[in-house]
This record gives sequence, structure tokens and C-alpha cells, in this order.
Amino acid sequence: MLLIQVTRSKTNQFLASTLLNPTRKFQFTTTTMKEIKTKRSSSVSSPLNPDAKCCSSVQSTPEIEKKYVHRVYDAIAPHFSATRFAKWPKVSSFLNNLPSGSVILDAGCGNGKYLGLNPDCVFIGCDISAPLIQICSDRGHEVLVADAVNLPYRSGYGDAAISIAVLHHLSTEHRRKKAIDELVRVVKKGGHILITVWAVEQEDTSLLNKWTPLPGKYLEEWIGPGSPRVRSSSSVTLESIPETEVSVSVEEQVKDFGNVSEGKADCFQNGDKKDQQQEYFVPWHLPYHRAEVSGASARALENGLARKDDNKGAIVYDRYYHVFGQGELERLVSGMKNAVIVDQFFDKSNWCVVLEKTSC
Repeated sequence: MLLIQVTRSKTNQFLASTLLNPTRKFQFTTTTMKEIKTKRSSSVSSPLNPDAKCCSSVQSTPEIEKKYVHRVYDAIAPHFSATRFAKWPKVSSFLNNLPSGSVILDAGCGNGKYLGLNPDCVFIGCDISAPLIQICSDRGHEVLVADAVNLPYRSGYGDAAISIAVLHHLSTEHRRKKAIDELVRVVKKGGHILITVWAVEQEDTSLLNKWTPLPGKYLEEWIGPGSPRVRSSSSVTLESIPETEVSVSVEEQVKDFGNVSEGKADCFQNGDKKDQQQEYFVPWHLPYHRAEVSGASARALENGLARKDDNKGAIVYDRYYHVFGQGELERLVSGMKNAVIVDQFFDKSNWCVVLEKTSC
């Protein structure tokens, strides 16, 4: 796992480039994150796991995640951040109901929109994207670059943890389970974890037509237990991905969790779910005027990671998603011996669970 400290006082200039070159060998100097003092305790301690290995695990990350998750979010970080400011009601409610002085770990914090939401709690965030972490750092948050499947925090450090729209970017069931195991590991006994993921049962079913089913050739590259299964054949290649998606407006993005809905989705109820496509490329349109044409975007175009759409005036990046079916998230945690589900719900095209850690 690549563990590099991003503090509020200085910037690590080579952070982004290391993520763009996963085959490069590195040697790291162990760093210590700012010590945290909570309101509920006079003790001072570091959140970092002293046993964490300061070596790169990017090598073991599936290539599809490196290309269509990590590098994409690195490239679109400023534009992505500009569209991510609305707080989802369910997440806000979870955070605001935590006891004063709680230490909250946000795994996959993105641009940090939830960091500091509850002023009576202490927030620590991490994300695999160095540019997004830099945005958080510039805003004064305590953050670092880390992988969701190998969190750098000490076991039992946090009072609560959140994973908002992260697990659907992990390409195998094994990695999704490992990410949940890590969330449970880093909180104390009795601590709660909120996890949300995109659902295949989208309330706006037209969205599925705008996404590109994952080409079969990529499914075939994943070998071993936990690899995605081919649910429907596709002859689509990367070179012929249709330009059907339009740039998503802020209003459309906010509606994902805009209004609280307790009812579960009723779409697809009459369909055969086992044959439902769940692996997709979801496009992100980066307007020309927001693209660093001489930098990351130019390299992405040259390397085939992105393509130009002159009609829409944007550079198009594809993001990998495994969208969850009903009951899938619950099944991932059902066999855990140290955590139980205390709440589960469907909220605006997202499946969500709240876990409680029952033992260390």
C-alpha cells in the first residue's frame, strides 16, 4: 500500500506521479500523522497503524481499477470536486447523531465534503487519489493517501467510519469484502459504519442506457475467486464506446441522495436479476475549458485513457463501476463474526447499510 502523508503545512510534489506509474519502485520514509486529541479523552495518540507496511500495494490492484478509477479521478479531480458539495441527508444524519468527541474515519473521502460536518467530532479522511487529497489538505483537513482495502489506521482507533460511494469502484468480490473488513477493523467495539453503493436498480432506468456495459475482454482478464461473472455478452470495444452520455448537471448529481426515501426500489422486480449486467463504464465529461490540455488530459488522450468529444466540447473519461443488486451488500457482510447489520435501506438509487462492531 502506498502510504504517503499529506499534511496541512506542506505538499508532497511527487504524489500524483507515483500513482500514475504503478510499476515504479519506491522507498519511503515513515511519517507520522498529526496526533489527535479528542474531547472525550485527555490522551493523545496517532491514528496510524505502526505495523502498516510502507510499500506499494498498487502492484496488486487490478489494472482496470488503476486505469479506470485511480487515474481517472486524478485527472478529473478539480472538476469532480466542484460538483461535489451537497451533503446527502442520510449521511449527514448519521454523522450528526454521533456522540460529541467521536473520531470519525472517512475511507474514500473524495474532496472532503463530509470532513468536519459535525463540528463536535474529529474527522480523519483518506482517498486513493492524491489530487483529491491535496484539495482536502488545502482546506485544512487531516487526510492522507491510502487504499480502501488496506487502511493505514490502527485497529479500534475510530468511533465510527463511513464509506460513501466507494465499494462500487472495486472490481472483485474479494476486494469489496476486504474493504468492509478494514472498515470494521479500524473502529472500536460498539462503533458504527455507514456504507453506501450505487444500485443496479436505478430509479431513473434511462441512466443504464447511457452507461457502457463492460467489454467482455476485461471480464476475462480477471482470473480467480471473486472475479466478476459475465452476466451478458457484449461486443463493445473501448475503441467503439458510443458517445451517448451527456455531461451530468450539478442538479442531476445532487439528486442521488437529494431526498430521503425509505422504500426499496421496485424496478427490476419482475426481471431475472442473475442475468442483470452489473459491470459498467460510466462516462465523465470534462469540459475543454476545465481540462489541463498540456498536462494530465493530454497524456490521457495520448495513452487512450480518454477521448475527445468535439460535439459536447469535452474530454470523456470512463469510470469503472460494479453496481450492486438488491441484497448483495448485505450478503457481503452476513458472514462477518465481529459485526452485525443494524440498519439497511435503499435511498435514491443507492443501497446502504449501517454496521455495528460487536467484538475486537
